[in-house]
Amino acid sequence: MSQPEFDGSHVDLEGKSILITGGTGSFGKQMLKQLLASHNPKRVSIFARGEYNHFLLQNSLTEEQRHKVRFFVGDVRDLDRMVMAMRGIDIVIHAAAQKQVPLAEYNPFECIRTNVIGAENVVQAAIRAGVSKVLALSTDKAVNPINLYGASKLASDKIFVAANSLAAGTGTSFSVVRYGNVLGSRGSVIPFFRKLLKEGATELPVTDERMTRFWITLEQAVAFTITCIGSMRGGEIYVPKIPSMRITDLVEALAPGIATSIVGIRPGEKLHELMITDHNAPTTLDMGDRYVIEPEWNFWSRPAHESDGHPTVPEGFEYTSDNNDWWMSVDELRETLEHIPLEGE
Repeated sequence: MSQPEFDGSHVDLEGKSILITGGTGSFGKQMLKQLLASHNPKRVSIFARGEYNHFLLQNSLTEEQRHKVRFFVGDVRDLDRMVMAMRGIDIVIHAAAQKQVPLAEYNPFECIRTNVIGAENVVQAAIRAGVSKVLALSTDKAVNPINLYGASKLASDKIFVAANSLAAGTGTSFSVVRYGNVLGSRGSVIPFFRKLLKEGATELPVTDERMTRFWITLEQAVAFTITCIGSMRGGEIYVPKIPSMRITDLVEALAPGIATSIVGIRPGEKLHELMITDHNAPTTLDMGDRYVIEPEWNFWSRPAHESDGHPTVPEGFEYTSDNNDWWMSVDELRETLEHIPLEGE
């Protein structure tokens, strides 16, 4: 098996009202597609600040689908607007974020306002509006961060975990989903490499021949998130088990035999990805197709039957893209790319 299989079809979301922040982005659009196709929600509210992207998404829907979708132009920085958008909402999927590493370095205040203050606003609004579940998207870059984007998402993760204490007695629970690179998404290296190849490049730039990355498709990321909605109690950080890929194998899959030029790691970039540190090992369960990092807060108490057969990971365990025991081969990656749409091309 070259790619993970996550099946969220068993998660009962029928009749639920769901809000997606950052809902006009790649993840939000795919989440909307899967919710409408397989889960029969009462309605899905798309919350994002770009009105043109709202317009494009709205026009991509059928007339029948439009009756179930609401479009809220708004910013997670605006608490009042968030409270208004969450009225009558059962589940919030928080996907809004400033994600571009170099832009965050140059515009630190803007990154903090969206990724940190925005996270606090989502928490406050959800509690005020009586939302049942909030699931926030994180990133591998939040683990031992070396750039501002990663640091802001680390702060966001901690805000959502701690929010379960703030919400005690209100019925609102908060959890986090953390995964690696989305295969072929906008801004990823694959569309960039393909663009260079289309322009006639005879070599591809590689930051470091030792570099490794976790890989997941957009459809798998959405399906995994839906499964987490079904099992979350509040406070967990969910990490899927997904394959790793060597950057040199990626080049070979896209353009067999092409030359490479080593350009060096960019500022804020890591040689390998890290999704679970050894510090988290004592509170991390191996759940088969995923790891679940349980909170260290005293509000957390998992019923004994829920961990039956699911051991804690070994002492000193770390989940990194270079120590992974699941690797995509050149042929497997090439086959995967043939069956998924790539954004930005």
